[in-house]
Amino acid sequence: MQIVEFTRGTLRFLDGVPTHPPAEGFVWIFLDREKLRASLPAVQAAAQHLGGSTLLDLHVKDLDNASHPSHYDYTSIYDLVVFRRLASPEEVDRELQGHAPAAPELASFYRIRTRAVAFVVYDRLLITVHPDGCFTARSFISRYLSDAVQSDGLPANRSRLPTSPSDLMLRMVNVMVDSYLELRKQLSTELDRWQHELLRPGSDFRDWGGLMVARRELHVLEDLCEEQNDAMQEWLDTAREQPPPGLSQAERDGLIARARDVVEHIQRVVHQVRRMEEGAESVVQIHFSAQSNRTNNIMRTLTALTAIFLPLNLITGVFGMNFAAMPLLRDPTGFWLAIGAMVAIAVGLGLVFWRKHYLERSSR
Repeated sequence: MQIVEFTRGTLRFLDGVPTHPPAEGFVWIFLDREKLRASLPAVQAAAQHLGGSTLLDLHVKDLDNASHPSHYDYTSIYDLVVFRRLASPEEVDRELQGHAPAAPELASFYRIRTRAVAFVVYDRLLITVHPDGCFTARSFISRYLSDAVQSDGLPANRSRLPTSPSDLMLRMVNVMVDSYLELRKQLSTELDRWQHELLRPGSDFRDWGGLMVARRELHVLEDLCEEQNDAMQEWLDTAREQPPPGLSQAERDGLIARARDVVEHIQRVVHQVRRMEEGAESVVQIHFSAQSNRTNNIMRTLTALTAIFLPLNLITGVFGMNFAAMPLLRDPTGFWLAIGAMVAIAVGLGLVFWRKHYLERSSR
């Protein structure tokens, strides 16, 4: 468990939980989920002294639940926000270890693995519970270490430091959403490759299992983003109705603007995912339509050729009858007359079908 104290323009890393919150600032306590149970007494004590109320048992279970979906809940003292972030490549590799390696064209889709990050937001206290080695928490710690010295608490750039627990929570959520925006670009690139293969003339596409995996992962991402959007929208509505105390009007407006920006980013991801799903579905339908059109062209050509040879078969069938006397049967020119008639009929029917575009190769 690590503790950071933010005041106006400064921050300090503390060795222990302070007995009271700073007069103009807040305290951030962050810890790994794997250590939550061992640190729970200290966390509850900090929540009581700095926030004014301990955590409810149901909320403690939510903090400890690694598979909890994105969610928002509140009490009269604090807010609880659970937000699922994208797993890092290292976390994905550990999760897929021992499984068959993913195909290169499915690499981005197998990256859609998430981890739950929980935020407990008091007026002067923020408690965050992260997966082990969470890059989000580490990145913020590294950023703030460049703004202040732990031992001296030197003044830092105030514009770069959060002004409230809600502000810090929104900044961290925004970083998580940015990773979804980046993943959106990678998925679009992968889907473009699939679409090119499906629409390639003469394509004999066979990897339908991989395509089903991609569509399934897109559905998972859409559901995930909708849950995130609902959670953050509920938090935003509550912040509008009950603004956090102790902030100036400018700080409240900035907090609401940052929250709206986070919600807008999530909605952009949802919109893009839906477009990718619709695009993939449309390309599949176009692929099957092209295959059906090609089959129809082949059948049309075969039908036209069959129609050309039907009269020729009729002629040969007539001359193959076992009659003793038949016209032209014993005439020396009969054979050539029959051949000439068949050639004339074949050429004539071929010209007719060509004029009607029955024998024309369809454009692609």
